[in-house]
Amino acid sequence: MDNVIVTEKLTKRFGAFTAVDAISFEVARGEVFGFLGANGAGKTTAMRMLCGLSRPTSGHGTVAGFDISRQAEDVKKNIGYMSQKFSLYNDLKVWENLRLFGGIYGMKDSEIASKTDNVLRKLGFESEHDTLVASLPLGWKQKLAFSVSIFHEPKIVFLDEPTGGVDPVTRRQFWELIYAAAERGITVFVTTHYMDEAEYCNRVSIMVDGRIEALDTPRNLKSTFNATNMDEVFHQLARTAKRTDN
Repeated sequence: MDNVIVTEKLTKRFGAFTAVDAISFEVARGEVFGFLGANGAGKTTAMRMLCGLSRPTSGHGTVAGFDISRQAEDVKKNIGYMSQKFSLYNDLKVWENLRLFGGIYGMKDSEIASKTDNVLRKLGFESEHDTLVASLPLGWKQKLAFSVSIFHEPKIVFLDEPTGGVDPVTRRQFWELIYAAAERGITVFVTTHYMDEAEYCNRVSIMVDGRIEALDTPRNLKSTFNATNMDEVFHQLARTAKRTDN
């Protein structure tokens, strides 16, 4: 399988503080990759570098075949991004959000129109075409936001705690959308504080104090740490952390 994310000793320092400490890993095309860590572990800083939003202090990284230091704008064109805090414009209608983000990524008007109808049909949102996003239930917003983040069929989508605040049933439906995207070859790079979601990933990395302390499949991690679930694995590693700020 082709690797769409490759890092080699990727490091980010802020003065004397090392936020990300020489992390090296690869993520394959179509993989669902969990990127975990307690507050202060460095995962947000690492994700910002991978998205082309922050330059590494040292080390090397490529995303979708582009160097994150020298080709940050090319990186941004080939990824999708969804944040728990901001992903949609509440004062725009459902179709207007899809059109806006499609335009931002350079899609043609005809392609945006046909893709909009297709997305709303798959989500069962046909009747919400002209609904203001602000009036949608949170779970619906999250599913729409994910669909917006992959509207342009990026090679990779970064999901930053995408299911925060939604009920377990909606979270499971959200993960069905993730699996469908991965089956189309979109790599899904996801951070989450829900350890049951870590079980859904093909592989999981766990950061502690800026370093990747564990990286493997959920099954292998549970075996390695003699744990019954990923929550136990996570807490065994998180207890070793010495810092609390990201």
